Amino acid sequence: MTNDAPTLVHVTDDTFETEVLKSPLPVLVDFYADWCAPCKAAEPVLVQLSLNLSGRVKFTKVNVDESGSLTRSYGIHSIPTYLFVEKGQERGRELALSAPTEFRTVLKRYFSF
Repeated sequence: MTNDAPTLVHVTDDTFETEVLKSPLPVLVDFYADWCAPCKAAEPVLVQLSLNLSGRVKFTKVNVDESGSLTRSYGIHSIPTYLFVEKGQERGRELALSAPTEFRTVLKRYFSF
């Protein structure tokens, strides 16, 4: 991946409002943990989608072990959980997506891009 390519933006309790809620773009938030095998399996798909949808959808990640307050406030009990946020409002959430086609279908369901 080149340095100027979109990547998954790491978001914390402190940066969530700025990076997600105030984002001008629709945002996919990946609640994950480093020890979670399904989370690791989905990451390459998210990276590829971030490249394909650059400028249309922002892709972010929240480590549940490092951002407990945020994880609790959104009622995240299972990972990976994907939150879909647009204009500061949650549009929906999904659990354990993995295939590129699944992600594309769900993104189109929640966001009009």
